[in-house]
Amino acid sequence: MVSRRLGPRPLPLHLASAATVWLSSCAAWPLWRNGSLPLKAALDPQASALAQSLAGVAPEAFAAALEAELRHRGDLFLRGVQRYRGHPYRRALADPPTLWREGGTRLLDYGPPSGAPVLIVPSLINRAYILDLAPGKSLLRFLAEAGLRPLLLDWGRPGPLERRFSLTDYIAGRLVRALEAAAAAAGSPVTVVGYCMGGLLALALAQLRRPLVAALALLATPWDFHAERPGQARLLGALAGPLTDGFSALGELPVDVLQTLFAALDPLLALRKFSRFAGLATDSVEEREFVAVEDWLNDGVPLALPVARDCLGGWYGENTPGRGIWRVAGEAVLPERIHVPALVVLPAQDRIVPPATAVVLARALPAAEALRPPLGHIGMMVAREAPAAVWHPLAQWLLRQGESPTGSQTRRRGLSKRKQPRTI
Repeated sequence: MVSRRLGPRPLPLHLASAATVWLSSCAAWPLWRNGSLPLKAALDPQASALAQSLAGVAPEAFAAALEAELRHRGDLFLRGVQRYRGHPYRRALADPPTLWREGGTRLLDYGPPSGAPVLIVPSLINRAYILDLAPGKSLLRFLAEAGLRPLLLDWGRPGPLERRFSLTDYIAGRLVRALEAAAAAAGSPVTVVGYCMGGLLALALAQLRRPLVAALALLATPWDFHAERPGQARLLGALAGPLTDGFSALGELPVDVLQTLFAALDPLLALRKFSRFAGLATDSVEEREFVAVEDWLNDGVPLALPVARDCLGGWYGENTPGRGIWRVAGEAVLPERIHVPALVVLPAQDRIVPPATAVVLARALPAAEALRPPLGHIGMMVAREAPAAVWHPLAQWLLRQGESPTGSQTRRRGLSKRKQPRTI
């Protein structure tokens, strides 16, 4: 018997958000009828049009139609949630061999050994297998087939040791040792690829261990956290103290707390997604793809409290990277100091890392090229357009970095003179 899923997480939050939308419609109708519904002046044209369309409708008939529509929408959303929770799909891809291990962290070797080595650094708060989601939905296996040797750093779940880690502990300690293991196995410096939060870690790594990093690719990596929605970023920063104090007994921020913070970006996203999912054809490819991605979204890992304090308070609240004051192992991390060939991927439809927060890296890195796929933060990894828009150009760029170390130096000297990044 297939066990039912806990998600979408946190389920009570998503149910409450949906109920709030429905109940607000019920509450607005009586106010509309008696003319006391408060509206912004900018909505006057829409209000006039609505009044005209309802002029010949009996109030009782409209109230009944409103109730029927709300019941329909509620049923659609709940059917979508229940269908997801009981879906038989389970991810079945086997992990490749482990090249190196420390604590709960593994370095997974996707081979082939003869390929140009690429160290892949994912986020600390999402499972790494979004890069190896399912057959045909695996960036890592695509890169391996292209002749590269992807080495995926799977951070694992924080244990008693990792719960005490700061960002410096993760980067200057565990990540540096993973890079050393990758370079030793390859017998040469390696290209480092960072995705989302992993991009910040990869960039700091490139500065700390310059001789071991041949090139650097940053995928949907934020840097100037106040370039867009600064008020929201500062609010997250203000939550750093209460959250870390409140969960001090656990030593980590639970997954459901992190999911709540993500949900704040779009509180009604789950309502829209699962209402749409209810209408998908049974056993369709689209249905299975939806479940696979949702399983990953709901399979997060907790965040060590010192890291949460660094990220929420430092990155979001104080914008330490964007202001040039983020320090790792006592050293300010400054993109302009990193003179290796670099690729900055800026998904145009990214809502988690808006392009305005990431484009500064394409301008600050001396030898940067930019790729701007018309996809979102997760879509750049798993959408049907991802292979053509992201995977293939990324693989070609990585292969070029592995061809000739002297060629990389020549490209660096030429690109460093440009004020704007070259677009590929």
